[in-house]
Amino acid sequence: MTSTLITGIGELTTNDPEVSGTALVVEGDRVVWVGDGEPAADSRVDVQGRAVLPGWVDSHTHLVFAGDRTAEFGARMAGKPYTAGGIAVTVGATRAASDDELAANLKRHIAEALSQGTTCVETKTGYGLNVADEVRSAKLAAEHVDEVTFLGAHLVPAGSDPDEYVDLVCGEMLDAVAPHVRWADVFCEKGAFDEDQSRAVLRAAAAKGLGLRVHGNQLGEGPGVRLAVELGAASVDHCTYLSADDIDALAGSDTVATLLPACDLSTRQPLPDVRRLLDAGATVALASNCNPGSSYTSSMAFCVAIAVLQMRMSVEEAVRAATLGGARALRRDDVGVLRPGARADLHVLDAPSTTHLAYRPGVPLTHAVWRAGVEVHPST
Repeated sequence: MTSTLITGIGELTTNDPEVSGTALVVEGDRVVWVGDGEPAADSRVDVQGRAVLPGWVDSHTHLVFAGDRTAEFGARMAGKPYTAGGIAVTVGATRAASDDELAANLKRHIAEALSQGTTCVETKTGYGLNVADEVRSAKLAAEHVDEVTFLGAHLVPAGSDPDEYVDLVCGEMLDAVAPHVRWADVFCEKGAFDEDQSRAVLRAAAAKGLGLRVHGNQLGEGPGVRLAVELGAASVDHCTYLSADDIDALAGSDTVATLLPACDLSTRQPLPDVRRLLDAGATVALASNCNPGSSYTSSMAFCVAIAVLQMRMSVEEAVRAATLGGARALRRDDVGVLRPGARADLHVLDAPSTTHLAYRPGVPLTHAVWRAGVEVHPST
């Protein structure tokens, strides 16, 4: 097993207060040493004063899809409000696409994200909404991403009885998809699934041994946060509209509040009040929500810049939320950190510090990316 010394680091973000330095050693797919100096290694890479941080952990995406929703986006920018119903357009295109088309689109988006420093990705099913298409979505996702989530409860398909569809999701669909996923999610929102329906889906998934996630409180205050905390979900995502009780519930639990600021911009929703969450002691993650309808971006750097410039997070808070926060939302301790034993996911910026991510918004600052100890960007 060969080792590589990464040295000449101008600023090293480890997300571990007990680990610091200006160099690290990668051996195989792991970080084996962090500190100052230059220990022996098989090879040496001098990053010449650049900043190094853990690869982004994007804990909320929807990448198994076909088609786009450009027309919907244009209408929204012209003043039409965002609703959950547009998902049906993507469902139709996804069902009509071949496995090869879906796989090619998925791989293209993964490569796009990786080139920008995203080294750990979660993605969801949810654009099939029948047993066969949910299963093939889960299988395709499992071939290419780190974490797969079952989201059969994304929307009730047109013409379906809501209660009958929930029964399908909790029964035959869950049985078929469960072997291929680690997580289950539900869109607990007006126009999608109400509290009782959402609870039924989550309880059925938990009984199957799946971890829980919730789409909640995106379009208004509602039961999503409360339900996520009650059932011990790893994460509740969106959190755009939160009551004082919601914030207290999150702060008193280990459920992560995953914020999706690019989605809020694209849908012209208010940005979450992250300062109230952080000041209360809640754990916060940032994710892209990359999907063709409400947040068609794979740029975690863009999300960090929004969080700093518009949500009043410090750079350190935003970077931590987009790395360690995402890892916690996925209940992982091997990513989102750079310390001995962690997966060797490194993001090297063409800048001396992470401050430049917000100081120079929109500028492509990714210099190099290692994933599991292999330099994957720039490609050779």
